[in-house]
Amino acid sequence: MPRTPDPKIRDRSRTEAAIVLAARDVLAESGFQGFGVNAVARRAGCDKQLIYRYFGGLEGLIDAIGGEIATWVEDSLAATGQAPPATYAELTERLILGFLEALRANALVQKIAAWEIAESSPLVARLAAARGAALSRWMALMRGGLAPPDGLDAPALNAMLIAAVQQLALSGAAAGSFAGLPLKTDEDWDRVRAAAVRIVRGLYAG
Repeated sequence: MPRTPDPKIRDRSRTEAAIVLAARDVLAESGFQGFGVNAVARRAGCDKQLIYRYFGGLEGLIDAIGGEIATWVEDSLAATGQAPPATYAELTERLILGFLEALRANALVQKIAAWEIAESSPLVARLAAARGAALSRWMALMRGGLAPPDGLDAPALNAMLIAAVQQLALSGAAAGSFAGLPLKTDEDWDRVRAAAVRIVRGLYAG
């Protein structure tokens, strides 16, 4: 006979999911100034002791949110293509374009990127580390034996490309433009993607 799921396990799973959702909402709306066990418990409609029991406190909640963000980033990168890239340039194109879409589509990811610059705290660092780990995992999975042309400092170049698309995504969400470049319509973002691809191909040609 098939086993009947334990109601306690099912209820715990639902409660944990509700707490993580509440924590994500509180963080997105109030930032770290309003992020606390009591606020999350009120939003989730649960006793705060459950947060300590299931997550160990705020750090555990942040790690759970970080896990969701990592999955979001990896899914965005996976959407750029499943087949192995043929060149290092194609690999980098997918990385930059996938990360751009992950940022544009998720307000919390945008806020975390902004907090990294504006705030220095252990909790922000944990979220940033989760996002960075997702990028690294995807690169390791897709890279295979591909390598950049000799003489290029690929880690530094890729960091600058990631920083550029991050700035554009944040500016687009906050102001709708950057340095005179409009960042509102699909056509505007098509220009950004085309420019990113051209830069990557120019850097890693040959």
